[in-house]
Amino acid sequence: MPHRNRCAALLPLLTLFAGAASADRIKDLAHVQGVRTNQLIGYGLVVGLDGTGDQTSQAPFTVQSLKNMLAQLGVTVPSNVNPQLKNVAAVSISAVMPAFVKPGQTIDITVNSLGNAKSLRGGSLLVAPLRGLDGQVYAVAQGNLIVSGFGAEANDGSKISVNIPSSGRIPNGATVERAVPSNFGQGDSIVLNLNEADFTTASRLVVSVNKSIGEGMATIIDGGSIRVRAPADVTQRVAFLSAVENLDVDPGSAAARVIVNSRTGTVVISSNVRVSPAAVSHGSLTVTIKEEQSVSQPAPFARRGETAVITNSTIKVDEGSRSMFLFKPGVELEQIVRAVNDVGAAPGDLVAILEALREAGALRAELIVI
Repeated sequence: MPHRNRCAALLPLLTLFAGAASADRIKDLAHVQGVRTNQLIGYGLVVGLDGTGDQTSQAPFTVQSLKNMLAQLGVTVPSNVNPQLKNVAAVSISAVMPAFVKPGQTIDITVNSLGNAKSLRGGSLLVAPLRGLDGQVYAVAQGNLIVSGFGAEANDGSKISVNIPSSGRIPNGATVERAVPSNFGQGDSIVLNLNEADFTTASRLVVSVNKSIGEGMATIIDGGSIRVRAPADVTQRVAFLSAVENLDVDPGSAAARVIVNSRTGTVVISSNVRVSPAAVSHGSLTVTIKEEQSVSQPAPFARRGETAVITNSTIKVDEGSRSMFLFKPGVELEQIVRAVNDVGAAPGDLVAILEALREAGALRAELIVI
């Protein structure tokens, strides 16, 4: 690949963050302690599948669940009879219960196959309880599945699948039966937890609240939490928090980070990344082995001789062009990007260069490879 083409190919892989700070609302920087979601989990049966359900001989728990359900409905299945059904699948059910949700409201659920069902497309989830980690039932799930994936299989064993057909969702598929207790209205204060702990942001948040609401209203607990005095009355507390969460705060600048996605080659560099004096050499070694076959014929009118196939091998070693570039003291983001592109580094080479700079102690940033 020509040098310029490699440079152009690398440019869209570098996502740069602007260094200019801007004011953010407190509601975007922190959340109220205790106001949180809760995870629910359950087990159930999906029926109505078009022959893509569990193979009951390999998933005995599906048959057991089906017998238990029928027994509760007054249908007795003899103990020596095992129904061989392909339109039933045992599934796990998961949901996230938002804060302050009340009985009668609905939430979305996700359904995943537990057995060897090939697809849940077209199935319906039978009524199933959803429990919290305390073992209590908080919601009841039921409904028709929406499956985005699909699969097809031929008689010769070849098959194709798009996305995951053994997983699906049911929007508003669970009805809340029990509310989660909340301590929102208790005490004479509330605690704001920063989404990302930062001493500078915490200090500026306290200053903003005290300046706008009243001196002494907010105090710092640590670098990630702030205590704010609040009214005891729930109505007044809600109005008070509405005013607090819309206050503007200039957050502290983020720590210098370089994040590399090794799968996609995407590189994200924050605006505070610096490099101390360092020289980097970039090059490659290419070994090419080429084999050609030719035919050897005996001379005309020769008494002896046979036609033979001869293999000719050629080995070529190319050391490539070795380039070196120099990082000067205090070089900033723009110079780093320009230097890396000028040397024509590919995404994989860029990761190696960054790791080498970190090992040499020249990269003044945290390098994260995901």
